[in-house]
Amino acid sequence: MLAVEAATRLGALELEVALDVEPGRCLALAGPSGAGKTSVLRIVSGLLRPDRGRVTCAGRVWLDTDRGTALAPEEREVGYLFQEHALFGHLSAWRNVAYPIRSGDRRARALELLDRFGVAHLADARPRTLSGGERQRVALARALARTPKVLLLDEPLSALDTTTRAAASRELAAVLRDTGVPALLVTHDFAEAALLGDEIGVIQDGRVVQRGTAAQLAATPAVPFVADFAGAVVLTGTARPAPDGLTHIDLDGGGTVSSVDPGTGPVAVSVFPWEISIAAAGTRDGGSARNHLEADVVSVTPVANRVRVGLLAGQPLTAELTGASAEALAVVPGARVVATWKAAATRVLPLSHAGTMDAWVTP
Repeated sequence: MLAVEAATRLGALELEVALDVEPGRCLALAGPSGAGKTSVLRIVSGLLRPDRGRVTCAGRVWLDTDRGTALAPEEREVGYLFQEHALFGHLSAWRNVAYPIRSGDRRARALELLDRFGVAHLADARPRTLSGGERQRVALARALARTPKVLLLDEPLSALDTTTRAAASRELAAVLRDTGVPALLVTHDFAEAALLGDEIGVIQDGRVVQRGTAAQLAATPAVPFVADFAGAVVLTGTARPAPDGLTHIDLDGGGTVSSVDPGTGPVAVSVFPWEISIAAAGTRDGGSARNHLEADVVSVTPVANRVRVGLLAGQPLTAELTGASAEALAVVPGARVVATWKAAATRVLPLSHAGTMDAWVTP
């Protein structure tokens, strides 16, 4: 098992984390740039020494600041996949993979790993002649060359184009399942974290604010930041108990919505775009939904067989419709509509525990 406890100052950021990862499991640390994700990897690998900390892996102490223990990076059995792959441009693919191997037939071991990732035929090629996906496979082979006790991956898909990323993500997910060692991955993309991580730890301002499966984070976000990260619409307002047993939230910018969740005072409310339906202004769908906000359409974006509709109702929100529904409703920028959703689909989160969301930009 990998266990990490670390606290250190990084410029204006106070990083303080405690996490563990079981063998054969992958924890995806996800959050915005500057949250401290990569610094956690650097602490585990020995590239960054924290002010206070302890790192153990497979029963071996790699770092213990209280006892003055700090193994050098080369003494830690770590496979590190860097964001830009960090291949040596003057070395062939097989020599890149063989570089960390210290004994035995280095070329044979390197070719075996390259073959595992389907690029053995590129063994003599230099990195500059390889595609993004091919470079990633070579970098993965190198990360596994020393039979590491832990695998660290820094934004492993960010350097790839959209077409290559889909295939590479499937390959990477298979690798993570097969290694049998703890894996710690950092990303800013919820979908990527959900695909590659057995669990996701959402990190904000140097602290893990919630950890769980992708489904748990999406269904029960602990703070507005997590809801926003998981793809929910997040609105702010002031909550008050209502006579009907619901909570009414007077939204900043106008309008009131209801939730079955309790809450008082300043709050954030979250709802997923696919829970929101749209009707022409001045009409209501006549169903059981309690929440109705008049809004202006500001954008209409096709996404596969769906249409994502950007709305402004004092605060921005997003609805997701089928293409047929969007066409039937004549949803175009500038149109006036009513956004409707159920109180049961509305989560209430206290702003006192939310932190700032200013640094986050939903991908």
